[in-house]
Amino acid sequence: MHRILVVLLTLYVLNAIYIEVSLAAGNMPFFVSFALSTLLVFAVAVLHASHRLGWRRMLILLALTFSVSLLFESVGVMTGFVYGPYHYTEQLGAKFLGLVPLFVPLGWFLMSYPSFVIADWIIPSSLTFGKRVLGIAALGGLIMTSWDLVVDPVRVQSGQWVWEARGQYFGVPLQNYLGWWLTTFVTFILFLSITRCTSSESRNASFDNLALISYALTGFTEISAALVIGLGGPALAGFFAMIPWVIAGWVRMKEDG
Repeated sequence: MHRILVVLLTLYVLNAIYIEVSLAAGNMPFFVSFALSTLLVFAVAVLHASHRLGWRRMLILLALTFSVSLLFESVGVMTGFVYGPYHYTEQLGAKFLGLVPLFVPLGWFLMSYPSFVIADWIIPSSLTFGKRVLGIAALGGLIMTSWDLVVDPVRVQSGQWVWEARGQYFGVPLQNYLGWWLTTFVTFILFLSITRCTSSESRNASFDNLALISYALTGFTEISAALVIGLGGPALAGFFAMIPWVIAGWVRMKEDG
């Protein structure tokens, strides 16, 4: 399993290099390249979670992530209530009820899962079940949202979605980030409550390093893309928001590994 995940992450990096070279040359990469990036890291998350949590728990987490994110996103597009007023363009393919591209929930899973793993390592295992559930859900949501500090401005400039009101953060409403945290928090609370475990018994430092690497790689490629298309501010914000979680996760894994 370890070798398969390494191969998938390597293919992701190679594809990301192609995308960024194309952007640097002033060309828009084919949609299949963006889709391939999503599918590769999604596969990493699914395989890692199935090995770490077992197939049953992985499928529960996947179903909850898909359902909660699709529900929140659909309500958000229709009303602007969750994240602020926005809509998706046609770049990301077929949409659920004409509102949210079906690729979007995959993106939620591929980044929320490694955020869950990192939070699981950082939150002390000595806490009571209830406190640990709240801690993992709250911190996991923050780790996930840190990624979006660079993702959202990049994807807006790439034309994948449009904000209908000028926001305070490089054109993105601050409400969006509260919505990201809330979506992830609700998903993790439901998952941990249903499965009645905080997954600490399934931790393995050498294997979980791959989830940490997945989080770091996807963040780094988004930061690189931001620099390539001239979004230095979001690139710096994303770097300084994500790097503490990468370091903290790595330190905890090294200590216990």
